[in-house]
Amino acid sequence: MNDEQDQELRPAIFLDRDGTVNEERHYLSDPELVALTENVGQGIAAANAAGFLVVVVTNQAGVARGYFSLADVAAVNRRIEELLATESARIDRFYACPHHPREGIGEYLVDCECRKPKPGMLLQAAREFGIDLGRSFLIGDSRTDLEAGAAAGCRTMLVRTGHGVAVEVTPEDVAALKICGILPNAFEAITRALELARSS
Repeated sequence: MNDEQDQELRPAIFLDRDGTVNEERHYLSDPELVALTENVGQGIAAANAAGFLVVVVTNQAGVARGYFSLADVAAVNRRIEELLATESARIDRFYACPHHPREGIGEYLVDCECRKPKPGMLLQAAREFGIDLGRSFLIGDSRTDLEAGAAAGCRTMLVRTGHGVAVEVTPEDVAALKICGILPNAFEAITRALELARSS
């Protein structure tokens, strides 16, 4: 890739979905139950305005287990988009992994490359959107989110919403998982990511 092509690559903020963008609900499949985390729309709108792509990467093992369908996942995503639109915020793309390596049914029982902590969804987004992963951030509420982000070459941030309230982080984790922040919620994390981007 030449210098001109390098300059065309854009940074992204990758967001986990359940517990990060929207409040955690066990195997969420009903759009009517979607509630956004505090001020996340404001944060996403700021990222949009700053020229960052905003991409959701979500494991949806409920599909693999037969609890709900990919159509249900898409319906929840549409509801999230509707709620964000009221704050002039947008998600550029949702990526969802419907697989599980041990508990899936039929075609979904597979040890895939897209299920976090593997970085497949982030790498796919990078190819499709021309994302500079080294200038990008992954924000999530679980260790698997951070592992996926680090494996893709992104800086990562843990939020203390959803499952994040119980995640323990050691000094070794900070280096290994490229953690550059542990924040109360996604709004605070996005705000911090934009500050870091401006200062780098």
